[in-house]
Amino acid sequence: MSESLRIVVVDDQALVRAGLRLILESEPGFEVIAEAGDGEQALAVIAAHRPDLVLMDVRMPGIDGLEATRRLTTATTGLNGSTDVPPVLILTTFEDDDVLWGAIDSGAAGFVLKDTPADDLIAAIRVTRDGGSWLDPRVTPRLLARLRSRPVSDTSALDQLSSREREVLQLMATGATNSEIAARLHLAERTVKSHVGSIFTKLDARDRAAAILLAYRAGLVDTSPR
Repeated sequence: MSESLRIVVVDDQALVRAGLRLILESEPGFEVIAEAGDGEQALAVIAAHRPDLVLMDVRMPGIDGLEATRRLTTATTGLNGSTDVPPVLILTTFEDDDVLWGAIDSGAAGFVLKDTPADDLIAAIRVTRDGGSWLDPRVTPRLLARLRSRPVSDTSALDQLSSREREVLQLMATGATNSEIAARLHLAERTVKSHVGSIFTKLDARDRAAAILLAYRAGLVDTSPR
């Protein structure tokens, strides 16, 4: 029997946490191992329990979800000495651009609105667990519009990538997981993981979201309207 996916739920409303726990633990293989009511508690709980994934609210007293995510994802050795930093899926009622860009810049692996159907939330968790990124489809058009309006960034870092690494990065930017990239490019998954690690190093990107954002801003990914 495979191990459960161990999740920490962070939200300042106990009722919301209870609802999320009910949804998640009804899914086979999912286990909510701890909860937290604000960012400071979240960092302590994550350090203590070392979960596989964190569901993080944004608007909370004290340290908010974006700052907690930033502190978590920028920790050089993770929390409590761990070298593994769990992916963070931002879960919020707010659709404004400041929250969206804050989630991306903080290093979150995804962004889901709280009125998302349970099945989509489960799908988002599975994608981010497998190393992918997830954006709620309702915010993607605004994200792409803003990327199109921004000046193209310096592409010198991307020049360091091999042609294969560029292919991998372009597929990463579509939200594809390592296993999906491997199937698409007819590669072993361990080879894809090696390419992803090399991409992070060459782009000086701390995680998948940072690499994808740089690819969009530098024009490597087509954001023109279809």
